[in-house]
Amino acid sequence: MTKFKPALEKFLISVLIFTGLVSGLVIAEIGLRIAGFEYSRFDIVDYYRGWADRPNFSSWFNLEGGSYVQINSEGFRDREHTKIKPENTLRIALLGDSMVSAYEVPAEQDMANLIEQKLNTDPILAGTKVEVIKFGVRGYGTDQELITLRQKVWDYSPDIVLLAFYHYNDVIDNSRALSSEIYRDVAYHFLKPYFLYEKGHLVLDNSFVNTSDYQAHLSWWSKGLDQIRDHSRLLQFLSEVKFHLNAGKQVGLWRSIDESLEPTVYDEVYREPTDSQWQQAWQVTDELIKLMHSEIKTKGADFIVATVSDGMQIYPDSSVRQKFIRRLGVTDLFYPEKRIQALGDRYGFKVINLAPIFQDYADKNKVCLQGFDNLIHCRGHLNLQGHRLASNVISQELSQEIQQIKTRNRSGGGEGV
Repeated sequence: MTKFKPALEKFLISVLIFTGLVSGLVIAEIGLRIAGFEYSRFDIVDYYRGWADRPNFSSWFNLEGGSYVQINSEGFRDREHTKIKPENTLRIALLGDSMVSAYEVPAEQDMANLIEQKLNTDPILAGTKVEVIKFGVRGYGTDQELITLRQKVWDYSPDIVLLAFYHYNDVIDNSRALSSEIYRDVAYHFLKPYFLYEKGHLVLDNSFVNTSDYQAHLSWWSKGLDQIRDHSRLLQFLSEVKFHLNAGKQVGLWRSIDESLEPTVYDEVYREPTDSQWQQAWQVTDELIKLMHSEIKTKGADFIVATVSDGMQIYPDSSVRQKFIRRLGVTDLFYPEKRIQALGDRYGFKVINLAPIFQDYADKNKVCLQGFDNLIHCRGHLNLQGHRLASNVISQELSQEIQQIKTRNRSGGGEGV
């Protein structure tokens, strides 16, 4: 018996350690549930666009701001819409990324819903029912938005397509060279289609579908892990920690405002590009917007671009902005707006630049229009005040556009709105 005693002791110690570990995991799981912690993964891989939101999925989103998010059957954060447009209805398709999906705020208080409400109570548009349909997915670049336009938007026969262009990461997202380095540690973000500008036109490169990383996401074990993760708060917590460690350091989530004054690769968007990668990224971006405009015009719809501000452009302390401008070596932070405006002037589509209006409002009222206290102060996504102001500005411009559409329809003898 004596000779078995060391082995027995080792076995009992192993049992105790295993039991303690399991008990600790169970206690952690229960504790996270009691605390109301939930960090669900909303996206799935998509053959055409790289990733998309999970159709008919719903969960709480608390990473930044906080709201209950419901994804419709088409894979967008919106209510259900009939594909056949109702009579006497004017439809606006809102394309974009996370600025449009707006997980950070309740759906009824986001830009799209507020625009719809304002237009439907506009006395000038009396007799016209306006429907705003959201086609926004977190992390999308203009390239994925163009594919979304082709695959999803036209099924709903929109009269106006409104592109929400968030320059701070959209230009990077349109470049394989820039985004593959920045997003190397962020799930899915490098597994996406790109457009290359070759011999005077854009060429789609969807070679990501042949990579081992993409194929791994389609495997049974990856899908099984996703199923387990959906039901485990502990795995969700660990995933959030990983996101913060990887994505946070990439996009500078953890920098103080003083540290934020040191320009990063993202801030190259504020000046005329001299680096070849940035020149190519901007060229592809320009061509994507031009192609989008051309295809929308061919369909007989109107095209509008709304450029969405970044937090530093509209930081409510002008001395902070000026310090950043000096360090960056530019005269102002409106290069993206000027470039897109020049593009619109050249090719004949309306551009709504939000940043100058937001900056003026922030200066006068000393408020942050982007950012949430649970992530980063004054930087990040539009908060409730930001969505309200954006809806005010955009709905006024859309009201004028709708009046012009109605005038054209009457003079053309059409039966539309």
